[in-house]
Amino acid sequence: MGKNKDYERDLEKLQIEIVNTQAWAIEKGLKVLIVFEGRDSAGKDGAIKRLTEFMSPRQTRVVALPKPTERETSQWYFQRYVPHLPAAGETVIFNRSWYNRGGVERVMGFCTPEQHEQFLKDAPRFERMLTDSGIVLIKLWLDISKGEQAKRLAERMEDPLKKFKVSSLDAEAQGRWDAYSAARDRMLDETDSGPAPWTVVATDDKKTARLNIIRHILTTLNRPGQTADKPDKDVLFPATKAKGRLAD
Repeated sequence: MGKNKDYERDLEKLQIEIVNTQAWAIEKGLKVLIVFEGRDSAGKDGAIKRLTEFMSPRQTRVVALPKPTERETSQWYFQRYVPHLPAAGETVIFNRSWYNRGGVERVMGFCTPEQHEQFLKDAPRFERMLTDSGIVLIKLWLDISKGEQAKRLAERMEDPLKKFKVSSLDAEAQGRWDAYSAARDRMLDETDSGPAPWTVVATDDKKTARLNIIRHILTTLNRPGQTADKPDKDVLFPATKAKGRLAD
């Protein structure tokens, strides 16, 4: 009970900081883009919900695009994401993004090896264009252990309120664990860059992960006068220091 009270207290403090930081970002005309990626059931939805709970509904958008249409599959790969990019004063959060091609599309054969290789070359260039235009890009990879993922996937199937979280790809998450690990490692290596670095979040403890995600976003935006603690380096760390710490 005490641990839960501590979490609720810390979460409220951080949410107040996020509200104040967003007000400052709107005033300054910042364009903030946050990308949430990670394995199935790693906690993206829950983290986004806590992050955005009290943010401005007019200046905040959460984007979770469906499967591309036939027309979209014939477009430049990044084209369907461009209309959702933030304007001045806006915060846009992608719940999965163009990195679908670096993970699920690669593992499940939804793209060709050539398309995957081209994506790994193009993603850093695309993101450099975004950051050069003034967008603040924050990329988060939410990592989870195989055992914890299995537990959460089983809980989804039993909970009628999680009906919309159940996917036909859930069964593949465990069966293709090693393939997803290899795709993740390659993606982090190829697309981690100075203008657009990856930050890895260990999410077996959902509540600790949520707090550290908000702390990281606050630290990155760096509003003058903010009082949030630094994120826990044992839970949240740069992709360059991920070797030996990622779930395999």
